Amino acid sequence: MKKLLILNTRIKMLTKEEYKRYDRHIRLKEIGAEGQEKLKNASVLVIGAGGLGCPVLQYLAAAGIGHLIIVDHDVVSVSNLQRQVLFTTSDIGKPKAEVIKDRLIAMNPDCNVEVILEQFSKENALSIIKKADVVVDGTDNFSSRYLINDACVIEDKPLVSASIQSFDGQLSVFNYKGGPTYRCIFPNPPSQEEAPNCNEIGVVGSMVGIMGTMQATEVIKLITGAGNVLSGQLLLVSGLDMQFQTLRFKKNPKVANISTLGDYNFDFCAIPDDEIEISYEQVEQLLTDNVDNSVLIDVREEYERDIDDIGGINIPLAELEERIAEIPEVDHIIFYCQSGKRSRKAIEMYQSIHNNNSKLFSLKGGMELI
Repeated sequence: MKKLLILNTRIKMLTKEEYKRYDRHIRLKEIGAEGQEKLKNASVLVIGAGGLGCPVLQYLAAAGIGHLIIVDHDVVSVSNLQRQVLFTTSDIGKPKAEVIKDRLIAMNPDCNVEVILEQFSKENALSIIKKADVVVDGTDNFSSRYLINDACVIEDKPLVSASIQSFDGQLSVFNYKGGPTYRCIFPNPPSQEEAPNCNEIGVVGSMVGIMGTMQATEVIKLITGAGNVLSGQLLLVSGLDMQFQTLRFKKNPKVANISTLGDYNFDFCAIPDDEIEISYEQVEQLLTDNVDNSVLIDVREEYERDIDDIGGINIPLAELEERIAEIPEVDHIIFYCQSGKRSRKAIEMYQSIHNNNSKLFSLKGGMELI
């Protein structure tokens, strides 16, 4: 039977201080000093630093994982604070992964935290996953889940996956020792009609904490060999009546064997680039032709605007939800930022709040292309 590969070829022993820190772990016969050394020498990749990522990372750092890798390109917004409990109000507008890194190191200075401020994509998936012994999926969309699964299969890495909707959660471990994968229970993504509406789904914050903490527990079991992991089992958790149910499933070779990455355009909430992105020249023309019925919104921070701007109303992305009423309901609303990423997110946020006939645009490439 294939053992879990620990990438570090040189085993790092526990120090005297670490024996004190992890005393309660070491007292467990299922972990002991040997298991704690395995945790110290392990590398865990967490994709997504949001609702699931926060408790996963917090408890893995506390447990003594030697190397944590965080992949997330998003910034903290006020709506995150209800469930992403590693963030505070003062963190709004800051990169999530950088904020979490500081929190984890403050909690456990012995933990090496690596931050990748990129979107996890088909282009970088395999190179990032190579770095880790165990992968944790903390994302919230179908395209990422299938991409992460397939990359883990190709690189032969175990995957701890969870999902949340409303008061309900799901948890499983995929691709463990050649076991069933995500596709074995969910062979294909849902159709656009079947997929939940991204703007209407709610989630209770405490359930995110419950599922993320259970993900961390599965990671610890995977690395130390303690207990039985949820391979070939899908744990269903109902928070409303606090009921747990386990569904068993087997490996399906027809969908489990992946050799190359495919198409992952399943994000039904995303807006096609060619429908919203316009060049600076097009922005100028639009403002000239529709001066009384167009508005320009700068979603950068104030210090960025002090360096350079092209006019308009300054509403930082992190404040957009609270200040949405400041945006006039005109025919054309043009959002811009430094690179174009935040302006696209601003459009999604605006659409989730307003249902009017305004045409929304994002300055392509942002200020960097002007």
